[in-house]
Order: sequence, then C-alpha cells, then structure tokens
Amino acid sequence: MDIAPYKKPEYFRNRELSWVSFDERVLNEARDKSIPLFERLKFISITSSNLDEFYMVRVASLKDQVHANYTKKDLSGMDAKEQLAGISKRTHELVQLQYNTYNRSAVPSLEHVGLTIISEHEKLTKEQAEYVDSYFEENIYPVLTPMAMDSARPFPLIRNKTLNIGALVQKKEDSLLSRAEDKKEKKGKEKEKEKELEFATVQVPSVLPRFILLPQDEKTGQRYVILLEEIIERNIGKLFLSYDVVCAHPYRVMRNADLSIDEDEASDLLKEIQKQLKKRQWGEVIRLEVEDKMDKRLLKMLEKEFDIDEDDLFRIPGPLDLTFLMKMYGLDGFDEYKIPKYIPAAVPALMNEDDIFTNIRKGDILLHHPYMTFDPVVQFVQQAAKDPDVLAIKQTLYRVSGNSPIIAALAQAAENGKQVSVLVELKARFDEENNIVWAKMLEKAGCHVIYGLLGLKTHSKITLVVRREETGIRRYVHLGTGNYNDSTAKLYTDCGLLTCNAKIGEDATAVFNMLSGYSEPDRWNKLIVAPLWMKDRFLHLIAMEEEHAKKGQKAHIIAKMNSLCDRDIIAALYSASAAGVKIDLIIRGICCLKVGIPGVSENITVRSIVGNFLEHARIFCFYSGGNEEVFMGSADWMPRNLEKRVEIVFPVEDEQIKKEVMHILDIQMKDNVKASILQADGTYTKPDKRGKTLVNSQEYFCREATERAEKPKEQENSRVFVPAEPVE
Repeated sequence: MDIAPYKKPEYFRNRELSWVSFDERVLNEARDKSIPLFERLKFISITSSNLDEFYMVRVASLKDQVHANYTKKDLSGMDAKEQLAGISKRTHELVQLQYNTYNRSAVPSLEHVGLTIISEHEKLTKEQAEYVDSYFEENIYPVLTPMAMDSARPFPLIRNKTLNIGALVQKKEDSLLSRAEDKKEKKGKEKEKEKELEFATVQVPSVLPRFILLPQDEKTGQRYVILLEEIIERNIGKLFLSYDVVCAHPYRVMRNADLSIDEDEASDLLKEIQKQLKKRQWGEVIRLEVEDKMDKRLLKMLEKEFDIDEDDLFRIPGPLDLTFLMKMYGLDGFDEYKIPKYIPAAVPALMNEDDIFTNIRKGDILLHHPYMTFDPVVQFVQQAAKDPDVLAIKQTLYRVSGNSPIIAALAQAAENGKQVSVLVELKARFDEENNIVWAKMLEKAGCHVIYGLLGLKTHSKITLVVRREETGIRRYVHLGTGNYNDSTAKLYTDCGLLTCNAKIGEDATAVFNMLSGYSEPDRWNKLIVAPLWMKDRFLHLIAMEEEHAKKGQKAHIIAKMNSLCDRDIIAALYSASAAGVKIDLIIRGICCLKVGIPGVSENITVRSIVGNFLEHARIFCFYSGGNEEVFMGSADWMPRNLEKRVEIVFPVEDEQIKKEVMHILDIQMKDNVKASILQADGTYTKPDKRGKTLVNSQEYFCREATERAEKPKEQENSRVFVPAEPVE
C-alpha cells in the first residue's frame, strides 16, 4: 500500500478552519426553528464556550509559532500566519451570525413566550429602576473593586475570560483629589484647560448571578431579567465618587491558556502544573471583545494596553459572553419550550437479582450511554470496593465529576485494605486543578496514584478488578470510549464493555504495569494500544480492505469518531477509496479529509451529527471479507491520539454485541435530521428529507433503550402475576 501519492497539501483541509465549520454546525442548531426555543439558547451558549476554548488553546498555539518565527506549514500547506488570517475572517463571520441569531431570533422569541431581557438599563421602568438600584446597594456594591489608572497606579491586570466594565473618568472640580492637584498648579489659564480623561475599570464579579430576575408584571404575567453588567454600568458613578464618568462599556479579554510544560526539566510534574495554572490567568491577550458602541477613546486605550490588532478585536452587538444563556435555560416555568429530560434506561442484561460480577460471567455486556444508565460503571467500582473477594482495583481517570462517586468508591476500597492503583492524568486540559485535588485525596486514602507518563497524556478509559474466586483469580474489566464522569455521561454519547475475557484481562494487567512500571509487553492479546501499536494496526486494517477491493471483493469501512486529521490515515483512506473501498465516516468535529476529489475520494462520505447529546463514541468497523472486525475505544484518528497519548481500542467479539454496535452505526448512517453531509467544497449541508422517513438517531436510541428496558419487566410480570388456568 503506497500512500505517498495521496499526501499532497491540496488533498487536505486545514484543521483549525475545519473546527470553525463544526462550531458553525452547532450554531445552526440554534437557528433551527423546529427545535424548542430554550434548547436553541443552549446551542448559542455552547458556540460561545467552544470559541473561547478554541482561542485560548489553538489560536494561542499559532500565536506562539508566529512569535517563534516557526514557518513550517500544516498538512494543508498553510503556515501559522495564514492560518491566523483565515481563522480571524471565519470567526468574525461566525460571531456576527451568532449575534444576529441572538438579537433577531432568540430575544424576540423569548419576549413572545413571556421573558424579556432588558438589554439597556436606560429602558427600565421607574419601579424596575428602583428595584435594580436597591439590589445594587445590597448585593453587588459590597463585592466590587473599582480600579483607576493614573501616574501612580499602572494599568491593572485583567484576568482571563473575566467580564469587565471599562470607563473614562474626569476628576470633579470640587473633589478632594482635584483640590489637592490644584494646589500644585498655578492659578490662571492652566486651570481652564480641559480636564484629562483617566481610565478606570471594575470586574463584573463571577461569584454573583450573571442575570437578575426583576419583579413579574402582575397584569400581564411577563417576566423580566437584566444582566449584571447593566446594573453595574447604571450605578458606576457610585464607585468613582470623586470623578465624573464620561463613558462606561463592557469588555472581555481572552488570554493564552495553552500550558507549556517542559517535562524533561520538571522534576515534580504536580508542582510544575500548579505553577503553570497560575500563569494561565496572565498569558498574552489573544482576543479582545468590546461592546460595539464603545467610545473610540476608550477602545484606543484598551487596544494599546493589550497590544491588540484589528484581527483580534471583536466588536460585539449585544451582551458579551453569551454562555449565560445556559443558566437561563434552567429558569423554571418554561418546560414547554424545552425537550423533556431523558432518563437513561436500565441495562437489560443487569435487570435481575444477581450481582454485577455474576452478570459479567454470563457474557460480555454492552453499555450505550446516555441511552443506557451509567450506574453500572459506578456500581462496578462500588461493589468491588466492598466485595471481600476483590483483591485489587486499577483505573485510569482523565476527567471526573465534581462530586465523583467513583473517586469515593476508590478511596473506600483503599481504606478497606484493597490494592488500589489510580492513574490520574494531570494534563487533562482545563481539568488540571480538579485532578490535582482528586489525586491528593486518593493518596491520603491509601491509593497508589500514578501521575501519567513522561511526555504522554493517558487518555485511555479502563478499569480492572482482580477477584479471588473458587476457580482461581479472575479479572473483570470495563473498557470505554468516554470518561469516568457520571455527570457528562448524561450528556455525551459513549459506549462501554464489561467483560471477564481472560485475554483482555491479561492485557489490562499489562496496561497498568506499563503505566506504573514502564514495562512494555512484547505483544498484546486483544487490545490495540497507542502510542506504539495502534496507528500501524489501523493502517494495516485499511490496507486489508484495499486488498479485498483490488480482488473484486466487497470492501467497506465505517468509522465513527470526534476528529480526523492524521495525514497517514487520511492518505491510506484515499488509497483505499481509489481502489474501490466504500468508506463511510461519521465525524462530529474536525475533518481534514476532502470528499469528492476525482480518482481519490469519490468513494468516501463524511457526515457530522450535532444533536441534543454530544457525540463522543469511537467505533471502527472493517468488512474483512464478511467476517466484520469491530472495534471501539478512546482514540480519534489524530496524531496526538495515535502518537502522543496512551489510548486503548478494543475488539468487539461477542456476535450479538457486534450486531448491536453495527446497528448503532447503521442508524447513524440513516440519520437525516441531525446529520450534516460534507460536500466537495468543504461546506456541510443537511440531507434531502423529501419523501423519506425522518430518522433522528439520538431520539431513536432513546426510544429503543426505554423499550428494551421494559421488556424484561413484562416477561417477569407475565411469570409472576398471570394465574394458572383452573382445572376443568
């Protein structure tokens, strides 16, 4: 398989611009009038939080490359400067569309259903103004810290992502400050000169609610909210009593938050990450958002202090930082404008009186979250912690929830005298602080905590329970595509497998020995492990499909993942496509592969599903001459996953479970409601629904999981409650 001819830059799409396309697809959900109003608010909020992280990490990294005069081009042939220019253009267009959606659709629609967002404090009624001013005095004023800038006070440090109000102020004629200065000045014409404008700022406190509910209109029942910054802006004169406030406008900065850790030099990774986290607040400013009607003099001052050029300035025609809409979603009284909350269904294989270990011994168990409950994963660890026959528990943790029952169970297991080994990945982006807290807590409880491998992130999702039984030692394993996070498991679609397969158990032991003692096994029985073995295995599987196609046999690959941007994998897919392999890709986010290139990618389709849940599972299916090989795991087809992380992909061998997994892929391929199809020009379009049955894959799986969970009950009921017929 020669993939070299398929590595031309024109065959690849830029990774960052592909990501912007993904955020555009998220925003399209907010623009879809068929979706309940409050759900659309969520998508506007998600677009904002996505863009924040993108700038703090990806754009920051490109800025670093420019500063370092790093001119190497990416796989699409663009250098860092070209990428930044392209990103600026596209993200400015995205933000413009986002605020058009907010101003022209969301705000009027909310007003129509009984909720008015008062966007300017000048529009308050007399009664509302009195309420707001009283609220300011009692709840906001004590928390604020106004800061001025003059010859004695330098420009204050503005923290990353915080919302602030900047003001230009002028000393009052009769103020103490003014009188003190006047003594220094000569009397006469100099006093008549126009007073100099000074800069002042106040941070909008994140410890207070971003929006405040005002008293409801008793006649109409209309509810009103006003944003916190509007209340502060209205009362800003009370913060600078010796000054006249000439103008006041909100602004917000985004800083470089990409941690740069030299692991070779860092003798203590824990301390080094804690040190770098503090720096994250004060990194280089890479984006400045300002109210679009900001006074030009104030704007000029901010641009100078933050060293911002036009490309990184966003003039916002509305409230800055629309992530507050996620909180607004939680307002009571608007349930009819929300999708009814889905309650994850029970797992049919576990709906009996047996304990979890007995059930796993009956056969492998497939978990499909959030359609099926995440509880069995939590119970797997909890039962292991209490079971006197369990000798050891080993687990990798990448992201966990705020009050994690899994962490509590691991701590309890250690206190119960079991051997507990936990790999806590300290380098999990934006969860570093959480993970440091968990790691210390687990160590105190007596767990053996491993802080990841030097130079590699551990992104694999695996739990091993070693149990003493009558037949000897048995190993139980949970393998998954998503994090051990009981909160996100209700929002992310993921798959998992509970098994006591002996070969997988051996591999699981080898994984943890590798993580704790750096002892790499010569070979793996079942698992495919990155960074050393996985990429070659995937390239081999793709090459085998190509061989089948060349022999005139049926050849088909279906792969579902979050992102695809590995040059070698894409080139291999092009080579297979050119040979006649049918390739169907389900990729939620970044896709650097181009479809429709004549003679190269005409046999490849790419679809992205953006729905109520975040698509997160990774599933890979190779037709393999009719003996389908199916895999699931933690890795996307990205260089970082295949070459710089510890990842696990595992085979699905049970025939019934294999059918279930292929059924998941089949329904997603039929989705014509939430799917968007990649076109040859790089755009995504919705499939033509005319004359077709509508298939929303996420809704389908919700219904299916609920129905399947009810069947065992029906069977049980029929056995227990149906009386025998009387004898004639």
